[in-house]
Amino acid sequence: DTAFFDKRSKFVHYRPRTLVINNLEFDHGDIFDELADIQRQFHHLIRMVPSNGLILSPHHEAAINETLAMGCWTPTEQSACQHGWLAEKLVADGSKFKVTFNGVEQGTVKWSLIGDFNIDNALMAIAAARHAGVPSHIAVEALATFINTKRRFELKGEVNNIRVYDDFAHHPTAIAKTLAAVRAQVDNDSTNGRVLAVLEPRSNTMKSGVHKEALPLSLAPAEQVFIFQDEQIKWSVDELMNKCQQPCFVEKNIDDLVLRISEQSQAGDTIVVMSNGGFGNIHEKILTALMNKFLNLKNNNEW
Repeated sequence: DTAFFDKRSKFVHYRPRTLVINNLEFDHGDIFDELADIQRQFHHLIRMVPSNGLILSPHHEAAINETLAMGCWTPTEQSACQHGWLAEKLVADGSKFKVTFNGVEQGTVKWSLIGDFNIDNALMAIAAARHAGVPSHIAVEALATFINTKRRFELKGEVNNIRVYDDFAHHPTAIAKTLAAVRAQVDNDSTNGRVLAVLEPRSNTMKSGVHKEALPLSLAPAEQVFIFQDEQIKWSVDELMNKCQQPCFVEKNIDDLVLRISEQSQAGDTIVVMSNGGFGNIHEKILTALMNKFLNLKNNNEW
């Protein structure tokens, strides 16, 4: 919401000329009761885009298409379809892909980011820039030097070929897409490395348990899962542990969680920490624990 005296979504004050809607799912359960409530807010936003504006969205997102069907009087363009914006992956992890618009090639993006969700973001950015007057080939070239935002698969450090990343993912869909991207990158490296997922269910919606049934599938790309059971979580994380197909460890203390991660980690692993908060500075604690672990192994001639 905007403020205590204005419970409408913030974006009703933006009045955009170019609007990008990339995804629409239920979240923020402390504000909305159901997806339809969120769609209603987006409907208000769509109505504010002028007739000379542009609305961009993926072709396959049913919730967005339903919202557009509620009333849209603005030109639209869509991605992931032949008669619109389309990306063809040239590398499995999404770090290189070809862009076409209405069947016409616009260029090839080669950048430092990975994941299908980042390809979706790139397509929308190119389309939005084109609407603002930037030729598509210029936008494609610009993405080669794009530096990712903080807390989006951000490398925090590396110890003995164990990489620790931070990611803001806190919704099952975001968790699944992030881990799938990491899985593809690790497989592409041909290092036989493992993916270790570390999750803090911190958002109000996650704490309420609304998404708990979706989490085991979202975490599936990881070889091991580590979850922090905060005292404010209103459901038993042990239920999730029992439903995960891979080893899953649950701890109620961050230091205990760090110790568990350190014990299980081995050279070549990629550790992805996912939370929408600071998570008790767990990234630095993991790196310190790994450093101490391998210093001890080295001193004991075990490394």
